[in-house]
Amino acid sequence: MDWNQPDSITNISLSFVYLTLCYTGGRIGKPIGNKGEGCMLNQILLYVGSGVIFLWGVGHIIPTRSVVNDFGEISKDNRLIITMEWIAEGMTLCFIGILVAIVTIFGGLENEVTHIVIRASAVMLVVLAFVSSATGARTSITPMKLCPRIKAGVALLFLLGTVL
Repeated sequence: MDWNQPDSITNISLSFVYLTLCYTGGRIGKPIGNKGEGCMLNQILLYVGSGVIFLWGVGHIIPTRSVVNDFGEISKDNRLIITMEWIAEGMTLCFIGILVAIVTIFGGLENEVTHIVIRASAVMLVVLAFVSSATGARTSITPMKLCPRIKAGVALLFLLGTVL
């Protein structure tokens, strides 16, 4: 798989959405537990956003060794710091995706705490998008240029999922 091709990320994201829909076993659009009526559109927006940002995080973690090696000859300390930071961002993105999916599935969209967690996750993604815009997006690497757009797009999905 060529991670420099946006189509690869799109195909993986669509596969994750399909698996999410299968995993929820038809609960999308139906009440979750005894929490009242669920909203199908809101849940779909949140699950799609969760899947996309989770996969974007995995896309950070998988090529870590290659990314670090592309820096060439650097000190061992710098190599360890770059590795740590690259993995930490990937894990953060995966965590945000999993967190939003979990609170949506188990907390229900009628729960105010669910909305707070999802909106806080959206804010975190916007902050990360600004950081990416000021740093990595200025490189010639295609995934780095896409990163702020993907983070901001998922943040928008999360916000729409809590207000529609």
